[in-house]
Amino acid sequence: MTNAADAYSNLLSPGRIGPLTLPNRVLMAPMDMNLCEDGEIEETEIAHFVARAAGGTGMISTGASAVAFPLGTTSRKEPGLSDDRFLPGLTALADAIHAAGAKFNVQLVHHGKISRIDTMDGRPMLVPSVPKPPSDMSALTEMATEEMQKMGAIRPTNAPSFKEADADDIAWLIRTFAEAAARVVKAGADSVEIHCAHNYILGGFLSRFTNQRTDEYGGSLENRARLAVEVIKAVVAEVGDTTAVLVRMAGEEYGEYDGLTIEESVQAAKMFEAAGAHAIHVSGTSLNSLGADFTKGPLPNTVGFYADNTAAIKAAVNIPVIAVGRMLPELAEKMIAEGRADFVAMGRQLLAEPDLVIKIKAGHRARVRPCINCYVCVAENFWDATPKCAVNPALGNETLVPFGRTDTPKRVLVIGAGPAGLEAARVATERGHQVVVIDKADRLGGTLWFSSLTTPDNQRLLQWLTDEVKRLGIVVRLKTEATVESVRALNPDVVVVATGAKRPLPDVPGGDLPHVHTGDSMRALLTGTGDTSRESLPLRVMGKLGKLSRITTSPERLRWFTARFQKFLPMTRNVVVIGGSLVGLELANFMAERNSKVTLLGDVEPFGLPMAMPRRWTEVKHARELGISLHRSAEVQRITADEVEFVEDGETRTVPADMVIVATGTSSDTSLADQLTAAGFEVQVAGDAGSVDYIEGAMHTAWPVALGL
Repeated sequence: MTNAADAYSNLLSPGRIGPLTLPNRVLMAPMDMNLCEDGEIEETEIAHFVARAAGGTGMISTGASAVAFPLGTTSRKEPGLSDDRFLPGLTALADAIHAAGAKFNVQLVHHGKISRIDTMDGRPMLVPSVPKPPSDMSALTEMATEEMQKMGAIRPTNAPSFKEADADDIAWLIRTFAEAAARVVKAGADSVEIHCAHNYILGGFLSRFTNQRTDEYGGSLENRARLAVEVIKAVVAEVGDTTAVLVRMAGEEYGEYDGLTIEESVQAAKMFEAAGAHAIHVSGTSLNSLGADFTKGPLPNTVGFYADNTAAIKAAVNIPVIAVGRMLPELAEKMIAEGRADFVAMGRQLLAEPDLVIKIKAGHRARVRPCINCYVCVAENFWDATPKCAVNPALGNETLVPFGRTDTPKRVLVIGAGPAGLEAARVATERGHQVVVIDKADRLGGTLWFSSLTTPDNQRLLQWLTDEVKRLGIVVRLKTEATVESVRALNPDVVVVATGAKRPLPDVPGGDLPHVHTGDSMRALLTGTGDTSRESLPLRVMGKLGKLSRITTSPERLRWFTARFQKFLPMTRNVVVIGGSLVGLELANFMAERNSKVTLLGDVEPFGLPMAMPRRWTEVKHARELGISLHRSAEVQRITADEVEFVEDGETRTVPADMVIVATGTSSDTSLADQLTAAGFEVQVAGDAGSVDYIEGAMHTAWPVALGL
């Protein structure tokens, strides 16, 4: 067992922010859950935050909380701070978080130019200057009709209007922030965080891009920071010396010209410190998320993306600095140990794993359920819904855990060792059932193993599931085919079928040629297991050699090797990927990164469905940067030994193809479940065998199956 005191001694040590002493250096980053009712905090939101507090997090922060609710808000489901009617919910939340052992922070926000509710209610949005139009709206082309409809349903029907803040508005803002802070203190909170980033009103004033004023609040950095400085001073004066005052700011702005630079942010941080702030929380801002820069700010897709900016600000100020942005425990420990940060804020990590802190404190790092950076949680905010987590079905419904132990243990056979099968086996075992898992493959993971090649974050989930299977002592029998006879020999009370989907070859002339692959045959080639007949003898031999050298037993090793030795495995010059869905887009990028010339023939619009929007926008942008030839609505006509013929916009075209990968036509496969049901077994179905919904579907269908046993 890892000695937690050694591995995470800095992260787990107490720390001070102004007048507060926190039990450890982990803060919950503000994440909007959209669980309030007209600004009032409800029991579901309290349960959400208490789960993270009980999990050992040092301080819990609300999501964006409106200082002038409903003015300056982007949702009626965010906490309000502008009236005493909000005090009961705030007080109940503060009391519950304190009872669970954590400190409580409330984030103070006026949304400025993205105050959707102002427009819906017929008010102009308060801004430093009339916003400039975005230079890039390409992300809109990567939105599905259903997504557009959901966004449209919450968007104002009237056109937005803007009011440039005058002296009276500025005085009102300063007073409103201070009054909201006082109300937060009255509710029993320990800390407030003034939001000065993410295109909200204070960040809008600070940014050269969004602030075009010529008065004392515009122009120079000192002028642009003036409003934030005045708000900080007013809040500090209002809350007294027992409440911590944090400031969240962008270390850098992305996606447009004239954005905030780290050099400016360093100077602004010094001003905020001089104004009385007790800590600086370093985030990042995308000035135009519809230009596919959302995954730079405010929710980056790279581990430690803001680390250098955080360190630069830390070196310039004498108050604590909080790092955020995919802060995994190992990086968090390292940054604190090296003096590059004092605290870390985790958002998506704690959505996936509420018990992160207590698990690493107990030396159980491997038991921490990983965030896989899929942006499923984030996407829900675009249409004002409650975030969900692909790997944690209890997010937003904390009553699902802890699992109740069964009074009637059963012998459960799980067929399929992919994510749905392994998660069903894990939950069923936790509940007290006796579980056996069988799979015809030679390794755990199913399609999750294969997807770990193209999406490295998925390997974290595979490793976690693998470790959980070992920890729980679940019996696993690989290289075992499931038939009616073999299942009957195991004599289960219940059978869970999690065998995945069907991936047929295309029904076009040439669709059965040996260089045409489905996901199944690609997996066989890359791992050297299964049916490798759909390729030339040299490639089959190389696949076997890769297996013998153990390169193909690890997604990480295989990614590394194929990136450096393209000729060893089936990375070829001209690749055509048929199907522009999530799998097709990921495979196209994977092959292009390995120097293949790739053509992606989309059969639906947009590319990358059902990948969550922000990640999808980034992946499509990456495909363009890699030089992939993208065709949005292509109908394949035939495949020859060296070409693919397709029709697009009424025109017949051909592209060279040494390899064709089919990523379309995938459908659920209930054939085994039907056979077993007909044979008299009690059968449950999980994952793609019932409905093709990828990792999210696998994890979310596994729980009701396992909980219903």
